Amino acid sequence: MRQLLIMLLLWLPLSAQAAIDSFEFRDDEARERFQHLTAELRCPKCQNQNIADSNSPIAQDLRTEIHRMVQQGDSDQDIIDFMVARYGEFVLYRPRVTAQTLALWYGPFVLLAIGAVVVLVMTRRRKRAGSSDGAGNGPADVLDPSQGLSAAERHRLDELLKQDKK
Repeated sequence: MRQLLIMLLLWLPLSAQAAIDSFEFRDDEARERFQHLTAELRCPKCQNQNIADSNSPIAQDLRTEIHRMVQQGDSDQDIIDFMVARYGEFVLYRPRVTAQTLALWYGPFVLLAIGAVVVLVMTRRRKRAGSSDGAGNGPADVLDPSQGLSAAERHRLDELLKQDKK
């Protein structure tokens, strides 16, 4: 039993190896470009993980492809354009500002402005309605049931209230 436990403890660390990419670069600038690009591009399979952090086979292939393109001397924009052409705008964590992404970039601000205008209009209408009635602006005036009743309606209301007291 003891030997089995020792074998199991020795075997577990060996089975949990992670694949680590080792790329050779001609200079530190190329290494930094590679690291920046793999951190900025999203893995198409992993939804919310960048290429640098993902262990999926497609991310490994993309790291290899980016390494090849960096070594060839392709610009960052060329590499990004290649990835977008191949996988769509999804691979960009920060989508470009285009006609299709205008709502994504400016939609929250537009909705916030519309909400502010609606609140402003509603508060102004309430103020105007309160001041045009000739009544005060206090809460007791708003809760007064006889407000806005004709003389006949007030008289009828008083009679009904007197009947309730009996």
